[in-house]
Amino acid sequence: MKRLVRVAFLLVALGFGAWAVASQWEKVLAGFARLSAPALLLSLVAVVVALCGGMMTWRALLADLGSPLPFRPAAKVFFVGQLGKYIPGSLWPVLAQMEMGRELGVPRSRSAAAFFLTLPVQLGSGLMISGVTLLAALPGSAAPYAWVFLLIPVLVVVFEPKVINAVLGFGLRKLKREPLERPLTRRGILTALGWALLGWTAYGLHLAAIIHEFGLSGVSMVLFSIGSFALSWCLGIMTFVVPAGAGVREAAMVAVLAPVLDRGSAIAVALCSRIVIILGDLVCAGAAGLSARRAVDARRDPDPRKAV
Repeated sequence: MKRLVRVAFLLVALGFGAWAVASQWEKVLAGFARLSAPALLLSLVAVVVALCGGMMTWRALLADLGSPLPFRPAAKVFFVGQLGKYIPGSLWPVLAQMEMGRELGVPRSRSAAAFFLTLPVQLGSGLMISGVTLLAALPGSAAPYAWVFLLIPVLVVVFEPKVINAVLGFGLRKLKREPLERPLTRRGILTALGWALLGWTAYGLHLAAIIHEFGLSGVSMVLFSIGSFALSWCLGIMTFVVPAGAGVREAAMVAVLAPVLDRGSAIAVALCSRIVIILGDLVCAGAAGLSARRAVDARRDPDPRKAV
């Protein structure tokens, strides 16, 4: 029964992912026609690195809460669960991670806490890196979004262990759940922030590889790409009512790229980025699932010759 539910979850998630591509197919083809094979490959590799940074952010928080997981099982839980973001509704990824994590001995409340903590960590680190890189690359380009950066001081206060542990405790009491056995530490939060910053940097390189094909290059453009991607993604994170921030992130990216690209080129860049990220999600989920299965098979039969 569990296997059937998992297969159904994957099919539904993949179906919505395919719809996201098919609904913009003509524009997608037009955008990809301007990309060379090396640029596409470099962009995809950078996305995979960025997604791994996101996984390590979540894994660091989960470990700090008391459930350290080896890399392979953690990757499977995170990446397969993340496919749920393509299904309308914001709770599918956390529900999937809670169920798969439970099979590895992770309490549901701990999985949920790590999931929901990952969002403010990504939001805070994304706003910080976007503010710095946009200011360094193209002063004034972040001015229209100054209101977003007002969240940074709030998030800095929230990341104080005493504050965030108090908030978690209050939420669990309201939900009539058992309190967390281990509170978050400053070291755990800083580790998660470090992995998140690495992820944003990789995402920026992914965008820079695409923008390079539209005639823009240089160190300042790489910095601008990092800031543009992080800012547009943060705006998407703050929109929970659509699957994976669909449409919101792309619209924000088009607006943020306006100082350096015309509208048509910006739309093409945003759509190409979207498709490469979908491909990256599928690559990571497939690779993590296959790697975890091989590890389980190896433990069951460490020497295949003995089974003969």
